[in-house]
Amino acid sequence: MDNFSLISDSAYVAQNAARIVRALFEVALRKRWPAMTYRLLNLSKIIDKRLWGWANPLRQFSVLPPTVLSKLEEKKLTIDKLKDMRKDEIAGHMLHHVNIGLKVKQCVHQIPSIAMEASIQPITRTVLRVRLTVSPDFKWNDQVHGSVGEPWWIWVEDPVNDHIYHSEYFLLQKKQVITKEGQLLVFTIPIFEPLPSQYYIRAISDRWLGAEAVCIINFQHLILPERHPPHTELLDLQPLPITALDNREYEALYKFTHFNPIQTQIFHTLYHNDSNILLGAPTGSGKTVAAELAIFRVFNKYPSSKAVYIAPLKALVRERIEDWKVRIEEKLGKKVVELTGDVTPDMRAISQADLIVTTPEKWDGISRSWQNRSYVQKVSILIIDEIHLLGDDRGPVLEVIVSRTNFISSHTERPVRVVGLSTALANARDLADWLTIGQMGLFNFRPSVRPVPLEVHIQGFPGQHYCPRMASMNKPAFQAIQSHSPGKPVLIFVSSRRQTRLTALDLIAFLATEDDPKQWLHMDDREMNDVIVTVRDSNLKFTLAFGIGLHHAGLHERDRKTVEELFVNCKIQVLIATSTLAWGVNFPAHLVIVKGTEYYDGKTRRYVDYPITDVLQMMGRAGRPQFDDQGKAVILVHDIKKDFYKKFLYEPFPVESSLLEVLADHLNAEIAAGTITSKQDAMDYITWTYFFRRLIMNPSYYNLEDVNHDTINKYLSSLVEKSLVDLECSYCIEIGEDSRSLQPLTYGRIASYYYLKHPTVRMFRDRLKPVCTVEELLSVLTSAEEYSDLPVRHNEDQMNSELAQQLPVEVDPHSFDSSHTKAHLLLQAHFSRAPLPCPDYATDTKTVLDQAIRICQAMLDIAANQGWLVTAVNITILVQMVIQGRWVDDSSLLTLPHIEQHHLYLFRKWNQGRRKSSCGGYQGLIECLPELIAACGGREDTFASIVGDELQATQISQSWKFLSHLPVLEVALSIKGWWENLKGGENERILPTIVTNIRDESNWIQLHADQEYVLQINLRRVSKSYKVGK
Repeated sequence: MDNFSLISDSAYVAQNAARIVRALFEVALRKRWPAMTYRLLNLSKIIDKRLWGWANPLRQFSVLPPTVLSKLEEKKLTIDKLKDMRKDEIAGHMLHHVNIGLKVKQCVHQIPSIAMEASIQPITRTVLRVRLTVSPDFKWNDQVHGSVGEPWWIWVEDPVNDHIYHSEYFLLQKKQVITKEGQLLVFTIPIFEPLPSQYYIRAISDRWLGAEAVCIINFQHLILPERHPPHTELLDLQPLPITALDNREYEALYKFTHFNPIQTQIFHTLYHNDSNILLGAPTGSGKTVAAELAIFRVFNKYPSSKAVYIAPLKALVRERIEDWKVRIEEKLGKKVVELTGDVTPDMRAISQADLIVTTPEKWDGISRSWQNRSYVQKVSILIIDEIHLLGDDRGPVLEVIVSRTNFISSHTERPVRVVGLSTALANARDLADWLTIGQMGLFNFRPSVRPVPLEVHIQGFPGQHYCPRMASMNKPAFQAIQSHSPGKPVLIFVSSRRQTRLTALDLIAFLATEDDPKQWLHMDDREMNDVIVTVRDSNLKFTLAFGIGLHHAGLHERDRKTVEELFVNCKIQVLIATSTLAWGVNFPAHLVIVKGTEYYDGKTRRYVDYPITDVLQMMGRAGRPQFDDQGKAVILVHDIKKDFYKKFLYEPFPVESSLLEVLADHLNAEIAAGTITSKQDAMDYITWTYFFRRLIMNPSYYNLEDVNHDTINKYLSSLVEKSLVDLECSYCIEIGEDSRSLQPLTYGRIASYYYLKHPTVRMFRDRLKPVCTVEELLSVLTSAEEYSDLPVRHNEDQMNSELAQQLPVEVDPHSFDSSHTKAHLLLQAHFSRAPLPCPDYATDTKTVLDQAIRICQAMLDIAANQGWLVTAVNITILVQMVIQGRWVDDSSLLTLPHIEQHHLYLFRKWNQGRRKSSCGGYQGLIECLPELIAACGGREDTFASIVGDELQATQISQSWKFLSHLPVLEVALSIKGWWENLKGGENERILPTIVTNIRDESNWIQLHADQEYVLQINLRRVSKSYKVGK
């Protein structure tokens, strides 16, 4: 074009065409038209690249000369053909142009291409879960691809009905392409009977022409799961008065006078029977009371035995403990004990307890060695709350606990009653069969029988990017509050701590346009100001003034308590919380808004959907039995997921087993405990599990081809074989020469005892050596498999690299987005007491420390087992560093409470003062704790005179309390055995403990080569504040 006005017009047309076609593409995608969507996406790329669709895709590279490109098109050489040719062949085709072959070959390999592999799992007869692995198959070049990632569109189309069932946009990260690491996408699609022959999964690059891939899902061998049995009907019974308990003390614990309809219907089975029970009922129907009825039965009938209550989260355990410490311990005089990662009481407390409240992992760890723990055998009831979490990542632990409980009771011939509590389930019958429940103990009510009926509104929002989509939900959320619950409490669930803040600020902006901006604050301004003064978090200070509370794990304990109290007492009307609150704390509200159903998963670095159980749990918080006659839930979702939620929020979701991923670890535990001694035992063990029940009911979900006897046998054999080979590679077990019998090895016992995964002990075996420095051990500790779940959130790789610059030990600069590197940095920051970049890191540090001690103890056992002294001593030093939060080369005086680096001069100064006034007592320098103990000579006033200049009286007494309780040990060594010319049968010789000259003959004791000797070490505690004793 040589006319300026034409050139400017064409620029105008091109600019707008790109936008308009993109909009049409989004419209077609929403309408779910596959052919149209495909054409429009291609057309928009044609306009962007200024290339015809039939041109060779290599025209997108500016480095290739046009003559070469024309030749390629003439010879009809497609990308696939070029990939298979050598560079000299290409050069030959190019009319003997030698150097160009290499360039063409490089460009061919830089065109984005991916390989897809799909596996399908039927969830119900109408819903299919697809697990799609996308593997990049091209070379990354920053000039061509930029430095972030390549965007792709993926959709599932039905070629017969010409319809798209699922579509999503995802980014293939630069790092994934370089390391050839695949990305896993998991989504659900509908299926219809009769089954279609196949669906296509199509992936198309958002930017490149000619970059696409297709994967076919075949339904030929798909077996749909069995239909689900009907729900239990709620009978129209007269509400039962609490006097039915027939016990004044129990009745006094309840504020109500009659049980609700569900409790009335199950009362007899729970309170007057010992049969196992599965109760599926919607959230808010009083399942805790059901648990209490079962516990009271144990108190009545079997007073010498124990009850165990297992809740999936520490927060739930805490909530139960706070409630039951008052109601069951104080009012009934029964002993209640908490067992979690944070709290491990001593054996005596556990053996005296009547009720143990614990988490699944902790109980699994304890009941593993049930043979030599008498209190595990004394348990007569196991109550598992939220048992539908069996299908979750942590589900396998619940499976193992119940299977083991059944196994123990079959061996001790003392039946253990199992009570499972869950939300309404689709496949309750399978769960009931596995829990050995007959018709009598199964109560599975439908989701609609809530004590307070629930009205649900689902709204879809367009937009492929997460943050703008969340922002577009704020106005509808505000309008929902104004229309559904202008004066009653509202709970808003969001996915992250950042979202709690952004949502609150937007709501405040909308409030500012109202007549009364503080309409959600139901208390006097002056009173609220007094509360705000005590709050630490700056965002919370601001939002509370408008009657909006924030709630997430990054808040300080006191701030959280303040917010909870204000909300429960209706002083503030709106609470914005992260999704964990749905499980953790029981605050019902009139209206619940679920703002977005995805969260950022640090492991896969993308947004993934909440499990459906979480969304149901959040909705379950709507409607307060004592105040409302109906609850309301508003769910704001990405519009493409609206149909899925419509379906599943009203019909219950079946629970599948996820034992397969961790089968090896659980087999190892049983082999170490001696329950499994052969391959046949391992096969039998699997038949006790819930996984086995579901395998037969829904074979395609677990990749089993058909359900005849031989196929199942082969399938289970190969499962067991694979797990055992994995364990053998990790040095955990030994398979006997008959290739049937199984022998536990030391590493396997260590893994089971310390609750570690088998790859962790394999890594210890490979990386620990006779001499390891503390730095090397720190790196081994943080490489443990247990830390691979530590979340690395959005932009945290940036924070990690900034944090690394302030810390002494260097880490691999290319791994800042790795969980293991983050664990390494958090531990270093813990030793250095370095400031952390954000509150999330403080909770993450707690997670890292929770696991650190047990992993170190396992390392110590391995080093000691190998007889490696240096490594064992250094691991002990590492444990001391973790517990004290100091580096090994810090002064040991810093372990005293309130003593920091800048106080150390006090000890030096005191010493110089003492030298001049040569009075009695210790005269040397004070540089470590033993010297300080000697200098104080058991007197607090001496200690106070040393540190009095800098510390206050309360701090001094706390420090002194710590110092005076430190154990001072007296060590005596002696050797027993036989020596020549013994006088009067004396067979013991004392060893000197403090030796100054090692070369002096008299400091050595001679031994005979062919005799046995015993080294006796006598430790005696000599502390001023304790009685002297052995």
